[in-house]
Amino acid sequence: MNPELKYEAVIGLEVHVQLLTSSKIFCGCSTRFGEAPNSQTCPVCLGMPGVLPVLNKKAVEYAIRAALAVHGTIAPHSRFARKNYFYPDLPKNYQISQYELPLSTGGSVELGNRGTVRRVRIRRIHLEEDAGKLVHAGTMDQAQYSLVDFNRCGVPLVEMVTEPDLRSPEEAAEFLKELRAVLQYLGVSQGNMEEGNLRCDANVSVRPPGSAELGVKSEVKNMNSFRNVQRALDYEIQRQVGLLRSGQPVPQETRLWDAEQGVTLPMRGKEEAHDYRYFPEPDLVPIEVAPAWVEEIAASLPELPAQRRRRFAQAYGLPEYDAGVLTASKALAAYFEECAQRHRDVKQVSNWIMSELLGHLNRDGREITDSPVSPAELAGLLQLIQDGVISGKIAKAVFEEMYQTGKGAEAIVQERGLVQISDREELGRIAEQVLAENPGAVADYKGGKEKALTALVGAMMRATKGKANPQLINDLLRERLGRG
Repeated sequence: MNPELKYEAVIGLEVHVQLLTSSKIFCGCSTRFGEAPNSQTCPVCLGMPGVLPVLNKKAVEYAIRAALAVHGTIAPHSRFARKNYFYPDLPKNYQISQYELPLSTGGSVELGNRGTVRRVRIRRIHLEEDAGKLVHAGTMDQAQYSLVDFNRCGVPLVEMVTEPDLRSPEEAAEFLKELRAVLQYLGVSQGNMEEGNLRCDANVSVRPPGSAELGVKSEVKNMNSFRNVQRALDYEIQRQVGLLRSGQPVPQETRLWDAEQGVTLPMRGKEEAHDYRYFPEPDLVPIEVAPAWVEEIAASLPELPAQRRRRFAQAYGLPEYDAGVLTASKALAAYFEECAQRHRDVKQVSNWIMSELLGHLNRDGREITDSPVSPAELAGLLQLIQDGVISGKIAKAVFEEMYQTGKGAEAIVQERGLVQISDREELGRIAEQVLAENPGAVADYKGGKEKALTALVGAMMRATKGKANPQLINDLLRERLGRG
């Protein structure tokens, strides 16, 4: 085997989305996260003999909303099926899912900007119930015992299966981020990977570039963050390439991602559909979706991330990069728009949100909804800069205090005496003094060394404790040095 032979990755995702309903898909138990283990269960979701499931209409509505948002075709008739397998967290020993007749087929999600748009095709979208959760005493392969929490049993899920259209771990993470934004804009899911609202399994294989034939795939599970999706796929691609280059076959199997070790580990041989012995669910009637209901749901869809990105670029004149960052979540987009309505310089608004505000929030692991600085307060700070009351440098110090204390910009500026000095006569006197104290820099500047002016500006800023209007002191110094 040629060790230099090149390979490309082929990735398809199976994304499980927890729907934001207050009760489970087939019973009235709560779906709240973080409750005491096994406190949100009943005979239905525990699979007791003789009980009957009743379908939650809101779960169907949310699934249709999600499917329409990615341009899926809603099936007028769909049907639940039993997916049979044995695992400790599955009390019925089967999962109610959909197989031959899913709720929706087709559709796509757009990645990239207007210049480099790529469409990742959706194969199918179907409804199913979640299983429980195993809590291992140690790592899964070495645990002395495991506990099971059935609270998650019966929580409504939508599974979205993509075509194998993704070609890199980065692209897979980008797809998941875009999909999460769509789901959050729709209000059908929180999309929190850490809480299990959004879970992803990846089918990954490698092949020589240009080949139409797919390689043998591995299914990778247990990736609970965007970063871990990238890390796991990076590792798995390199593992498969290493096997092929050394002349070994890639076995078809399911593998678990171990984030601590940074490796994927074998879990079991990869099942095929027939291994699950699917058959129609006898306790639930088929789903009949009226066209009028689909039209009603379609008419209620909000502005979605791609549409909002285009509007931000066109209406506000923002670069595509800015528009992409600011529409990453519905809450962030709303924050920007409220701030932009209060302050005319929208590029300044964009810059401050992306650099200062998001920088602080990311540092502290906080969401925009937890921001201690409101859109009105940020707009007020930017207005102080525009009015010449404070400099940009002072504004950053003021913002830091706003973020830490929740106070408004104007109050902080008044309390700390930070009002910018813009009095031409006062600054003129300071300029004369600075020039007299720095004859070397004056001589250098007059001799053609432009950088000497920077030293003189710095001296003036020190003399005024950073309060001088930067543009005005530049003008005053140039006038006095004869090159104004």
